[in-house]
Amino acid sequence: MKITVLGASGRIGTLAVREALARGWHVTAVVRSPERLHVASHPRLDVAVHALGDPSLAEALQGRDAIVLAFGARDRRPTTVNADGARAVIAAAGATRFVAESAIGLTTEGDDPFTRFVVKPILGALLRNSFDDLRGMESAIRASDLRWTIVRPPRLTDGPAAGRVRFSTHGALRGGFVISRADVATFLLDAAEDTALIGETVGIARG
Repeated sequence: MKITVLGASGRIGTLAVREALARGWHVTAVVRSPERLHVASHPRLDVAVHALGDPSLAEALQGRDAIVLAFGARDRRPTTVNADGARAVIAAAGATRFVAESAIGLTTEGDDPFTRFVVKPILGALLRNSFDDLRGMESAIRASDLRWTIVRPPRLTDGPAAGRVRFSTHGALRGGFVISRADVATFLLDAAEDTALIGETVGIARG
């Protein structure tokens, strides 16, 4: 498997790069600042230094078996990083396999009443800018010819991988409030190989 990871210097992106290498895959890690990529050099690891607007970014995206976008929800400041990342992939990668990290906060489908009417409205207000970016990303992906999967995790933790991930293509999972970044990274890679998830938006949670 030959993949590219966008957001490779982030916490989930770094874990995805390490896991992909452990699986024997060839990885191109796209970063803006190579010193922020905390992954040891490896014969199957290429580090591509690009901003999302670089025309040469296409070289790191074309000819891959899959592309993983692991920016996810960020902070409260206005941003278009996820939408820009998706558009860069769409422009360069044709109909390749594309897995993008989003956030379960974008939907109330499957939620219990308290989460739907109390938690999600507060979360949506706090992360309005980030969620607007993710909605733009998801809209661009769905309108594309990519063989895509959108993965929506809940609140992220830095705990160890549980090794078990519940998932649903019908919104959030009841009681699925947290998941470790390590489990998200693993699921992103698993989804890249799972043809049954092509064209699906998947809510995930700790198993």
